[in-house]
Amino acid sequence: MASGIHWERARIKQLAIRLLIFGSGLGFILGALAFLIAYFTVSIPDPNAFVNSQSTIIQYADGQEVGRLGSENRTIVKLANIPLHIREAVMAAEDRNYYSESAISPQGIARAIWDNIKSLGKGGGGSTITQQYAKTAFLSPERTIIRKVKEFVIAIKLQQQMSKDQILENYLNTIYFGRGSYGIQTASEVYFGRSVKQLTISQAAVLASILNAPGFFDPSYGENNLKRLQYRFQYVVDGMYKAKWINEAEYKAVKFPVIKDRVTSGALAGPKGYLISWVVHELKNLGFTEEQLQTGGYVIKTTLEKRAQTAAVDAVDKIIPQKIPDDLKVGLISIRPGTGEIVAMYGGKDYLVSQLNNATQSIAQAGSTYKPFAIIAALENGIPLTSIWNGGSPKVYDDIGAQKPYPVFNYSNEQFGDIDLLEATAHSVNTIFVPLGMKAGVENVVDAARRAGIPSSVEMIATPSISLGVSSPHVIDVANAYATFAANGLYSKPFIIKEVLGSNGGIFYQGSISTQQVFQPNIIADLTYALEQVPIRGTSAWALSSFGRPSAGKTGTTTNNGAAWYNGYVPQLATSVAMFRTDATLSLNGIGGLRSVTGGTYPAMIWNAYMKKALKGLPIERFPEPANVNGIEPINMVDAVPTLDPSLAIPTPTPTPTPTKKR
Repeated sequence: MASGIHWERARIKQLAIRLLIFGSGLGFILGALAFLIAYFTVSIPDPNAFVNSQSTIIQYADGQEVGRLGSENRTIVKLANIPLHIREAVMAAEDRNYYSESAISPQGIARAIWDNIKSLGKGGGGSTITQQYAKTAFLSPERTIIRKVKEFVIAIKLQQQMSKDQILENYLNTIYFGRGSYGIQTASEVYFGRSVKQLTISQAAVLASILNAPGFFDPSYGENNLKRLQYRFQYVVDGMYKAKWINEAEYKAVKFPVIKDRVTSGALAGPKGYLISWVVHELKNLGFTEEQLQTGGYVIKTTLEKRAQTAAVDAVDKIIPQKIPDDLKVGLISIRPGTGEIVAMYGGKDYLVSQLNNATQSIAQAGSTYKPFAIIAALENGIPLTSIWNGGSPKVYDDIGAQKPYPVFNYSNEQFGDIDLLEATAHSVNTIFVPLGMKAGVENVVDAARRAGIPSSVEMIATPSISLGVSSPHVIDVANAYATFAANGLYSKPFIIKEVLGSNGGIFYQGSISTQQVFQPNIIADLTYALEQVPIRGTSAWALSSFGRPSAGKTGTTTNNGAAWYNGYVPQLATSVAMFRTDATLSLNGIGGLRSVTGGTYPAMIWNAYMKKALKGLPIERFPEPANVNGIEPINMVDAVPTLDPSLAIPTPTPTPTPTKKR
């Protein structure tokens, strides 16, 4: 019985081996057949098509050009003019047997597979220089079997039609070195400020190291990149010594060289640089690589509108005084309600001076910008705009979470008697908004802010101070929240990329509108009615007196006037303007001769100047009528939240500003 079982197992094993051999043979035959078909159908394209690479064009929504990427930063040099030690450095880095091996190296492929197994996918690619040239000059960087087969075929045909020197020359003139530079000559200038003929052995080793993956090795991107570059630099130098391309004295003399700081292209100078850099940032988030954007010949259609963008830059230039502190920051974002389309962005005066976008990357304390979230929380919990509160100052409340008294002051310690929430909104009364948020539930205030558009990346803590905007959002976050108000409670995810077209007109990507109804329209109708009072008779009335159409908005001024905001909207457009210092402990006061810089001064003036131009020619639209104001009996909320002994108040305004951060 046992022998029968052993015999059966042996028979099954033999059958499995035969099937494996047959399957392998069949797979080999099919693979060989596919390769033959590819060999006779794939031709070598014109190499000049890459050398004269197509720039990626970034456009406004109407097709006018914003700027270009990868525009002809390349200088062709003959191989004879490229010193031997530079060629050898590149071969030491990428293909040490280049002149003795075939276009495709089975040993290199096998070695790469083994390296990737050992390093969990972090090993090299195993491609020869001929393969790399084939991929770079004639193919897309996608990783597919079809693309790899085409790479093999083109590499073999290149070897048959061109000499090794010709291939190496073309490779060194087409490979991307990062920093917008193509080819060894341009890279020499960008990284070391000299001609390729002047490169030392150590400088050549650096460039040979970087070309493998510029975004991974370019030291301008941070300390980790520098460490990786230094490690690969030593690998290249060791390779040159082992191959006897440099002698022992030269090897010992090699030191890691000084590399020039990254200098941004002049095409990014001025405010326009922030648009281009943010578009590139968003494209990379969509999966486009730097190399694709530099050479792909794409047409990027954005949501930006030329007239609105010009209006934004003009408004800032006109309103902000000439003599300002070096660390003064101004950011502006304008969003179309109901779609999330970014129609204008002002990230700073000159991208070449500072690469931090004030509209999308800098953050500053929000101040009274957050008070509408407290109004929403109140309205959703049955507290109407007609509710009566006391606006005396100072007042002290029990901050249960912090287990200590929480003193609250009005701006300039202004005194208000018993007034309704509508009046409190117009005059931004702190000593009413803190108890309002506490009565509505501070966790509900945070929830309203999140639903409106303040993302989870912005820290918000459910304490009584949340209604006074101690949180520090980006300008784009606040603009999008107010766009939700303008769209009657319909949240839209903000976006700037409308469409990406290939060089042949094919669509690579198409942006989509993503919306969600997050508030009931009747709640937002009441909120908007309250915010309409601000430009009519409140904190921005002076700056917006000439606006000429119905609008709603809210000023935001932090303690000690460290940051100032104006956020407002009409049915067609929502815009936020912020003005702040890099050092949040410093005040804006005194700028332009103003004793007190608040949200109702420069930010509101910029908003007014921008919106009038951006909306020119558009019809005047009115907001929906409030749902629960007229005819609603006042509710006395004066004692809704108990106060503590006023003697506990500290004689300085609250909240204390948090430092302005950079992200």
